[in-house]
Amino acid sequence: MKNIRAALRYALFVISTLGLYSFWFIVNFFISNKQLWRQIIFHKWAQSFVKISRMKIEVIGKVPQKPFFLVSNHLSYTDVPALRAVVEGVFVAKGEIEGWFLAGKIVRDMGTIFINRQNRRDIPRAGSEIIKRLGEGEGVIVFPEGTSTKGEEILPFNSSFLEFAAQTDLPVSYASITYKTPDGGPTASEAVCWWDEKTFGEHLWYLFQLKEYTAVINFGDQPIHNENRKALAKELRDKIKDGFIPVI
Repeated sequence: MKNIRAALRYALFVISTLGLYSFWFIVNFFISNKQLWRQIIFHKWAQSFVKISRMKIEVIGKVPQKPFFLVSNHLSYTDVPALRAVVEGVFVAKGEIEGWFLAGKIVRDMGTIFINRQNRRDIPRAGSEIIKRLGEGEGVIVFPEGTSTKGEEILPFNSSFLEFAAQTDLPVSYASITYKTPDGGPTASEAVCWWDEKTFGEHLWYLFQLKEYTAVINFGDQPIHNENRKALAKELRDKIKDGFIPVI
């Protein structure tokens, strides 16, 4: 039964992703407000993933209104649809994703800002792109841990992700995200968090075997200002840790 469920959901996921992207690609030629059109399609995709994977979302706190710069801990690729279903924004992602077959192009066309973490000279460029998006009225979301985790703890934040925010005294919003699965089945750390050696496709199949699961997103009360990027990274991590529920 679990394999049948996973197969059906996998097919629906592929169909919805390619279908929405194809629809965006065709209509994009005739739409003048391309940013709004991209936001609509990205939101529809996030909603479709939430429904297909049977994700429930619990929101704690006040959702930031765009334009905003939001940081969060990172547990899985599911963080993207969970957050995007709740807030309207684009994501900052590691540059390797841009090279993924087909998925890289789709992610890029949905407004993702890529950053080469191995090249410090790329950080100012990414920061300028983020400031540009904020100036255009968009929200921007980043995962400063730099990798997804098992959810036992929150890793130290890479302060380079926040260098431009410190230099411009930009207010930084924050949120923690965690997951729960029903009793008697796989734990969320096993089935939802993506931290082991499984490929994306393998892990997605495992996720789709779940009957349902819950994402809990806890938004902070007030944005943080700090002109020192390392101090800003520590303060944000401490705030997120305060509202974080370890994944079990």
